[in-house]
Amino acid sequence: MQKNILIIEDDPDIANLVRLQMQDLNCQADVVHDGLEGLKQFKAGQYDLLVLDIMLPGMDGLDVCKAIRQMESYVPILMLTAKSSELDRVLGLELGADDYLSKPFSVMELVARVKALFRRVDALQIQHDKNTDDSNNELCIGDIKINQQARTVQIKSAEITLTAKEFDLLTYFALHPGKVFTRTQLLDCVWGYGHDGYEHTVNSHINRLRAKIEQNPAKPDYILTAWGVGYKFTDKSHHE
Repeated sequence: MQKNILIIEDDPDIANLVRLQMQDLNCQADVVHDGLEGLKQFKAGQYDLLVLDIMLPGMDGLDVCKAIRQMESYVPILMLTAKSSELDRVLGLELGADDYLSKPFSVMELVARVKALFRRVDALQIQHDKNTDDSNNELCIGDIKINQQARTVQIKSAEITLTAKEFDLLTYFALHPGKVFTRTQLLDCVWGYGHDGYEHTVNSHINRLRAKIEQNPAKPDYILTAWGVGYKFTDKSHHE
């Protein structure tokens, strides 16, 4: 099935290069050169991937990324950043971008990262379908109830609000109770990348999740720290 890609990039040469490479992958690619117009285009269309520059007129890429991650549907985001702009890369990942490319980038790397994002989304869909068949699409751990299809979380019947990535992280933990994950493994499995130096992305999401789901975030019942290794989700069905 042909995939639809939206490219929001104000440099015509880079935008055209990305568009041509996406067409070589048998993808339909739309190009917008303005952040605000790009967000409108994204809302109006049905896209399988967003290639998003950070420095844009109208509305910068970080704000576009933040706005998209507040929507219900999940679409992977590949951000394009200046080579020297490490802060922007970190902020983009924190706001929900799935991967990034530093300019100038090679065509081979662009194609490889896009293919990797598509593989990850396909694998998540397969897992989602399996979970739907096996468990009626609900995970119940202690007082937490996760509805994977509706992407909702309830604690003691009260619904809590999670970002898309917080939901993905919590669900991944809940699907693997008792298993210890390193930060790098969580980056690979939940975010889809494993760049050294970005483990703090996991830490910040863990802290926000604990603040939302734990009765006492300083003494968590669900997301536990495996000292010197990483984190694990409780394997207890009930808490004392």
